Amino acid sequence: MLTLNVNGQTMEVDVEPDTPLLWVLRETIGLAGTRFGCGQGLCGACTVHLDGVATRTCILPVSDVGTAEITTIEGLSADNSHPVQQAWTELDVPQCGYCQSGQIMAAAALLAENPLPSDSDIDAAMTNICRCGTYSRIRKGIHRAARLTERTQ
Repeated sequence: MLTLNVNGQTMEVDVEPDTPLLWVLRETIGLAGTRFGCGQGLCGACTVHLDGVATRTCILPVSDVGTAEITTIEGLSADNSHPVQQAWTELDVPQCGYCQSGQIMAAAALLAENPLPSDSDIDAAMTNICRCGTYSRIRKGIHRAARLTERTQ
């Protein structure tokens, strides 16, 4: 049994220690918002926050999580009120949407670290892949979320 802190709740899971965190979240806990993409930690569809840091979970053994606070897309906000989620909706950022939970989590981590990123900051931080090529909308969404965050502070 492993104890995890997921979206502010302590959970015990009975899984093999080498099980990727992605599958523990999706299959064992039932939080399907985090997506499987490449299985190699490259595409970013599986991105969640570990202690606020954007982390790819498809290659992360659950035993390596330790006591870190895991935040999934479901835990970012209960009502989609996080500034990144608001901006994504307002600007209609997603096209197919498959990668967007990972994109949102990466963008939220970026803004937590750098509240007013430049285009080059965004390009450097946002390494998640979007098959639909919505990168310009993602960049606009991050800038919009930064403005929304400024208003609430």
